[in-house]
Amino acid sequence: MDPKQLVMLALQVSIIAIVFSFGLRSTTGDLLYLLRRPSLLGRSLLAMFVIMPMVAVALARAFDFTPTVEIVLVALSIAPMPPLMPKRLDKAGGRHSFAIALMATVALLSVAIVPAAVALLGIYFGQPFAIDGIELAAIIFKAALLPLAAGIAVSALWPSVASRLAKPVALVGNVLLILAALASVGASLPALWREIGNGTLIAIACFILIGIAVGHLLGGPDPLDRLDLAVATACRHPAIALAIASSNFPEERFGATIVLYLLLGLILSLPYLMWQRRKAEAAAGGQHLSESA
Repeated sequence: MDPKQLVMLALQVSIIAIVFSFGLRSTTGDLLYLLRRPSLLGRSLLAMFVIMPMVAVALARAFDFTPTVEIVLVALSIAPMPPLMPKRLDKAGGRHSFAIALMATVALLSVAIVPAAVALLGIYFGQPFAIDGIELAAIIFKAALLPLAAGIAVSALWPSVASRLAKPVALVGNVLLILAALASVGASLPALWREIGNGTLIAIACFILIGIAVGHLLGGPDPLDRLDLAVATACRHPAIALAIASSNFPEERFGATIVLYLLLGLILSLPYLMWQRRKAEAAAGGQHLSESA
């Protein structure tokens, strides 16, 4: 096994372990959070699969980006949220139930939505676009739905075992994820430098910032729902975006652009997460003072 394959294996194992740890801390009630709120589910799907593809197409039409950047923007806009997103939203103070339900619901719906969206974009651009539905389903089920379902099953059947397993499983996953991420970024550095300065940085930054704004506006009155949807709308599944792009343009190389997107997503969403956390702390402090009075 060469170093690249080893890094990919570590990345896959880390994602499965972390998503399994989500399931160990979740219940079937968490999965039903969005089904009990159809308006929020509708707005979430509107933000992720209608507005953001329109944003990606508008950016591609308005600016003279390279073909690689345009393809990546469109591919990202129709990819679901990544399976690791609940971890980040939990740390930012988001609502665990919404994050888990959004990840699972959108992942399941993506098996049908993503191929349809790819075909529609192909009609719009005047050339046939497609994605292997079996490959897409395999990515979604292996990295998101199966480990999450397994964790929830363990939590339901053996709650004491689940509570003991959750932290060590998450720790193993996080360590592997950090090591794999560092190795991936290190291997991509030469290509990353070439991406900076040709408009890629601006294009991806615009996509992320607009995504945060769209999710925030459509998240509804609850600040925790707004936070979760804002980050989920801006941050998309890199493996599925890469699969969409590579299957339709096999002659292009998208790896460095995807890595740059991941790095910018972490950096640009941080001020928003800090702002929302300060607002939540201020609101909690004000409520505490009013109750004391």
